[in-house]
Amino acid sequence: MTAPFVVQLRSRPGVSVLPAAGDESERGTLHLRVEMPEVWDVARVDASPDEPVLAVKVHALAALYPRARSHDDFVIKLRGIEIFDENASLADAGARDGSTFLLTHRRRRPVRS
Repeated sequence: MTAPFVVQLRSRPGVSVLPAAGDESERGTLHLRVEMPEVWDVARVDASPDEPVLAVKVHALAALYPRARSHDDFVIKLRGIEIFDENASLADAGARDGSTFLLTHRRRRPVRS
């Protein structure tokens, strides 16, 4: 299965594959894009639809912002809406193949000049 075009746009080289996505279950694999505006970077993540949103969040944080102290300091959004139940599966959260998640700080950060 080929990845949708949108997940290939301006993303860093390589794909992070969550362990459950490697077995190609009958539900398939979701090719996701996770954007983080604080670092102006994008990561590709392949995951099973049954994978919890929290796993994608933690995996993307490790790739994009390794100096993060806790994943609780960040929110993850899909279609502009924060996902409050991060233990829900990607499918239950509404993710589809080619979905783009936004990962950002929970609180606004001061701008320094």
